[in-house]
Amino acid sequence: MPVMTTLSGNEMWCLSRKGLYAGNMVVGNSVYSMGLIGSMGSGLNALLGGEVTQITELVHDGRTQAYQRLVAEAERHGGVGLTGVSNELVVLGSNIEFLSMGSTLHANRENNERLAFTSSADGQELYCQIDAGFQPVRFVFGNVAYSVGVGGGVMGALRSFRRGEVVEFSNVFNQTRHLALTRITQEAAQAGANAVVGIKTSILPFQGVQEMVMVGTAARHPSLPPQFNQSPVSSDLTCQEMWNLTRMEYLPLRLVLGVSVYSLGLLGRVTNWLSSWRRGELTDYTKLVYEARENALSRIAADAQAIGADDVAGVKTYVYDLGAGLIEFLAIGTAVKKVPGVRPASEQLPAQAVIQDRDTFVNTVDVPMAASLNSGAKSASGGTKQVQGGLDVIKLLLRLLR
Repeated sequence: MPVMTTLSGNEMWCLSRKGLYAGNMVVGNSVYSMGLIGSMGSGLNALLGGEVTQITELVHDGRTQAYQRLVAEAERHGGVGLTGVSNELVVLGSNIEFLSMGSTLHANRENNERLAFTSSADGQELYCQIDAGFQPVRFVFGNVAYSVGVGGGVMGALRSFRRGEVVEFSNVFNQTRHLALTRITQEAAQAGANAVVGIKTSILPFQGVQEMVMVGTAARHPSLPPQFNQSPVSSDLTCQEMWNLTRMEYLPLRLVLGVSVYSLGLLGRVTNWLSSWRRGELTDYTKLVYEARENALSRIAADAQAIGADDVAGVKTYVYDLGAGLIEFLAIGTAVKKVPGVRPASEQLPAQAVIQDRDTFVNTVDVPMAASLNSGAKSASGGTKQVQGGLDVIKLLLRLLR
């Protein structure tokens, strides 16, 4: 029977350089219902603010069961590893399906191997991980479901009448984001790893609250000191970025993040509203966004300094409008440190490891007015592309009606 794999040609080429070959695609799933008791308990917790433990545990259990079934199916297929492991939530009416997918890998053609590792990295990323010295151990994740709560909401509303940081909101968001990071590194330590690499972070709505989930690959690097066996290093750099940093003799120390929630204040909102009637800069908003950005960045700088990092690489910043004159500013990056003597196995990263694969099937039926019929990229972002996609659809319809 032919092998049915999700790996692209570039991924297969990269992995073949490491003695790994494509195996079959595998799937694991689990369908859950919140249930009356779980819903009532989570509702009471949501009133208090902070983590909603019932939902955190339910989602964690569902994700874990789907992953375990994925691994069991992979073991039946035979293979030495699993790559491209995903862990998604699919809404099915009043139920939730937890879905894991991946592709098996073989080190020989006999299909009689034992599963040695699982990884969230795709084939190109996995090549970069291994070449940079990070031997994969297993797919790991950390999640937390949280709510601002009535208490935080009331205090936040009162504080939002004056200009400046709304500490109640900042504390909730900072605590929950760090909880997810703590849990993914704990899971890695339990797996015998000293690093978590390629971390991807998502924030998802779930049963009236928000779930923050981090997924990545627990791995071992021989140059990391023994102290990281108990508290693994963490990184949200792409694996290609991480390869380049090891080429420069840097290793990741910790994913660092900082959050600031700021309010323009009642008087500021009125002033800003009046100012918006005339052309020119909105000085109050300019100052507010600047202060929020500086506050979030200062927090990740302080975290990096506290662990002895040399730099913070790959810093990304996000601004969210929370309404009522409130904005959240999130800064996230990876603290790194120079370690003389650290080098990847290869002198150059091959082009096949960095080429972006293109989708060759474009479905415009389920995405009306949003995607260009002529687009060959995996995704289109930005208002200009979306408007052009809508115009293309309209032009096509007019031609058909002539």
